[in-house]
Amino acid sequence: MRGVLFDGGRAVVVDDLQVRGPGAGEVLVAVAAAGLCHSDLSVIDGTIPFPRPVVLGHEGAGVVEAVGEGVGHVVPGDHVALSTLANCGTCAECDRGRPTMCRSAIGRPRRPFSRNGEPVYQFASNSAFAERTVVKAVQAVKIPATLPLTSAALIGCAVLTGVGAVLNRARVDRGESVVVIGAGGVGLNVLQGARIAGASTVVAVDANPGKEEIARQFGATEFLTDVGAVRGVLPDGADHVFECVGRVELVRAAIDLLDRHGQAVLLGMPAADAEASFVPAALFLDKSVLGCRYGSSRPQRDIRLYAELYGAGRLLLDELVTRTYGVEEFGQAVADAEAGRIARGVLTF
Repeated sequence: MRGVLFDGGRAVVVDDLQVRGPGAGEVLVAVAAAGLCHSDLSVIDGTIPFPRPVVLGHEGAGVVEAVGEGVGHVVPGDHVALSTLANCGTCAECDRGRPTMCRSAIGRPRRPFSRNGEPVYQFASNSAFAERTVVKAVQAVKIPATLPLTSAALIGCAVLTGVGAVLNRARVDRGESVVVIGAGGVGLNVLQGARIAGASTVVAVDANPGKEEIARQFGATEFLTDVGAVRGVLPDGADHVFECVGRVELVRAAIDLLDRHGQAVLLGMPAADAEASFVPAALFLDKSVLGCRYGSSRPQRDIRLYAELYGAGRLLLDELVTRTYGVEEFGQAVADAEAGRIARGVLTF
């Protein structure tokens, strides 16, 4: 079968991958569509260290082909969106409703794929850039068959992360002010999360002026190309600032833009050894700096919720998909993403 394989030197489309069948508590999914996320590119450029060879992709949707022993919430033929969160479901954190903190879901890469008889790693417990993948049952969330799979694919990462950061982590309230630094796939979902939450002033900041139209479509009430101009809109600062780029100087800017009792939420992924600096005294007015893993989400609950919001016309998904690419066009999709020509590109099989 076809898939995108990173061997440590380059990422290429191959056609001789194999994947094992589902074991107990697992689901085999025929992937129909997979979003190209910056995290996939971060594996290629080394920002996210990961063992190789590895099948990339972690934002996908498809149709269940087979289920292993003990799986009852999905059956062959069901449409599913895939979560990257392979949480155990039984530890103290899972029991508290905090599956993103499950230690069993962090690291421990598996190798359900093979090529030429050699095992191949799975990225983010998912590997959606393959025609078929095997995931833990908890990662397969049933969605309505009426939801286009090219749109549903984006729920599993960009939407869970961005909208979840607003609703679950920051808990933005009606009438509050929000600044979103970076209007990429995650940033756009932070914008629409702020709109859904009822924020009054929502400022999008992106160096690319071409992103203004889509940023406003998703919920921005103001668009700026310079983070230094935010104080012109919010002289006292913002209640919430979301850093969605992953640059340490923008982490500092996010903290500096906070009003009293404000929160800076860090969503961008800098290099693993990157360090940010700020003035500690800036936090004494009840300000907070918050990390956020995967939108602090509960995927089985949240993916269903976002599918419902989409059906009600309150959550934009189709509009996120700038262009679809056949998997053989992976190189073009990467070039378009790196050049900022697309909000989200989706590979199809």
